[in-house]
Amino acid sequence: MILKQIIYEDFTNYKKPSMLLAFPACNFKCGTECHNKALAAEPDIEIDSFTVIKKYLRNILTSAVVCAGLEPLNSFQDMLYFIRELRQYTDDTVVIYTGYTEEEIEPRLRLLRKFKNIIVKFGRYIPKQEIHYDEILGVYLSSPNQYAKQINARSEYGE
Repeated sequence: MILKQIIYEDFTNYKKPSMLLAFPACNFKCGTECHNKALAAEPDIEIDSFTVIKKYLRNILTSAVVCAGLEPLNSFQDMLYFIRELRQYTDDTVVIYTGYTEEEIEPRLRLLRKFKNIIVKFGRYIPKQEIHYDEILGVYLSSPNQYAKQINARSEYGE
């Protein structure tokens, strides 16, 4: 899989310590004031999913994976493959940060709903907006149009 960045211990994008995977593709629909321009200039990292999963599972601090980046849904096949592989080892939460709306990506959401514990943060970044706290993520988001939602069937424990 191709990534721009891996942060093995991230404490800013979800309420639980997470591994952050920054995916490389984006169509920059957020406009010229994109907050990810510096990340876009970074070199690509080619790494196989199993290597990332091993590092995640060996880290005693992390208990979730955040797929962010530029736009992880523009690398959907790589992200989907990673989630399928991860689910062979753990049902830990996977959080997907996207600038798309639910309506724009409904066919992809149908595929993601097959997995347990998937949270999607929807909404484009709009500069110079008032931040707000998102209860599901447990973090502040940059624009009032952004929100998170658990998109899949609940686990067998009713979570």
